Amino acid sequence: MFEGRNEALVTLALLFISHEIIYFARCIPYLIADQIPSLQKYKIQQKTIQNTAQNQWKVFRYVLISHFVFELPMIVGFHPVAVYFGMAISSVPFPPLQKMAFQIFLFFVFEDFFHYWAHRGLHYGPFYKHIHKLHHEWSAPFGLAAEYAHPIEVMILGTGTIAGPLMWCYATGDLHLITTLTWMTLRLFQAVEAHSGYDFPWSTHNWLPGWSGAEHHDYHHMAFTNNFSTSFRWWDHIFGTNKKYIAYKERKAAEAKAKKAL
Repeated sequence: MFEGRNEALVTLALLFISHEIIYFARCIPYLIADQIPSLQKYKIQQKTIQNTAQNQWKVFRYVLISHFVFELPMIVGFHPVAVYFGMAISSVPFPPLQKMAFQIFLFFVFEDFFHYWAHRGLHYGPFYKHIHKLHHEWSAPFGLAAEYAHPIEVMILGTGTIAGPLMWCYATGDLHLITTLTWMTLRLFQAVEAHSGYDFPWSTHNWLPGWSGAEHHDYHHMAFTNNFSTSFRWWDHIFGTNKKYIAYKERKAAEAKAKKAL
């Protein structure tokens, strides 16, 4: 792919095209689920229905424009910055899977910590009113809405995604583009799942302890508070920003138990 071609242009095309394909393809299973009546029992919010065709189309148009107008320029600047920090772009062989897995885990932890505080800050008065409120247009989110956000929010939260790899690269001089691309792919999978509005038996948080998932993040959109983290539940637990969520879960469990006893 890189041989005999401009490395910066190939990197740009690789990152942007893969981002578009992965993001929208990741949404397709949930769009299909919307059309299957037997799967609606896994919809987290049964009373608030916002995943209509009209809303999906509105979000799709906004997100697609945002990708080209705001995210593409950010991706253009990735190659020179990555090279400056010492990232291996087109060298082979690729790093061992064990090394990639370790680095990606660190990126998840860093991004989650960054996202927690940045997201919590975006709920502060004027920041919420002028920036973050757009994302909260959907109190019952759906997959396509994961990147439905104000451009400033896109830049702020996007920093957490790319800063981890760049800082690691600067500190160690040991990072390959393929690892960064894999990390970004998994991050997109996580973001879409968290906004999917579905809690399937096979959803990630049901088999990976500590994972946030849609069940955790959906409450944040419904209540406009608590559960600020993105990938893990640690920070909300440590900093006490999950108390309303826990009380809500206990209340729902009590209601379900009382209903079953009738």
